[in-house]
Amino acid sequence: MKELVGIAEQAAAKLIARQQTIAIAESSAGGLIAASLLAVPGASAYFLGGAVVYTRDARRVLMDISDDGMKGFRSSSEPYAKLLAERMRDRFSADWGLSETGAAGPTGNRYGDAAGHSCMAVAGPATEVMTLETASNDRFANMQVFAATALRLLLKKLEA
Repeated sequence: MKELVGIAEQAAAKLIARQQTIAIAESSAGGLIAASLLAVPGASAYFLGGAVVYTRDARRVLMDISDDGMKGFRSSSEPYAKLLAERMRDRFSADWGLSETGAAGPTGNRYGDAAGHSCMAVAGPATEVMTLETASNDRFANMQVFAATALRLLLKKLEA
C-alpha cells in the first residue's frame, strides 16, 4: 500500500496545486485507487467521490448505465473504461475522471480475458485509455498493480 500512497501523493500534489478535482470508478482494483487517494492528507480538496462498480447491479445503480446503455460495450474493455471515467467526471462535475475495469483472478472473466487483464482510462483536459496484462493469477497482487498503473496513468496526464 505504501507504493500506492506514494503515487497518490504525487497526483494529489498536482491536483491541489491546480485546484482540480477527481472522481473514481473502479472494479477489479476493489477500491484501492480511491483508498490510496484518500490516504493523502487534504484529500477533501480534490477527491469528490468514488464507486466500486463490480457487478451489473452496481453499474446500473451507481453509474446509471442501463443494460441498453451497454449496447456496443462490454466490461473489461477500453471503451467501457473510457465510458466509466467520462461518466464519473460528468456525474461529479470533476475536472478528472479515472476508471479501472478488469479481471483480478485467480481466473479470467466471462468475456475471455485472462486473470491479470485490466483496462483503465483518464478523462479530463487530457484523455487516455490503456490495457494492462500482468500474466499473473495472483488476485491481490493484480489488484495492487491495477491500482498503481491507474494512478500512474493519472499522474502522467497531470504532468503533461
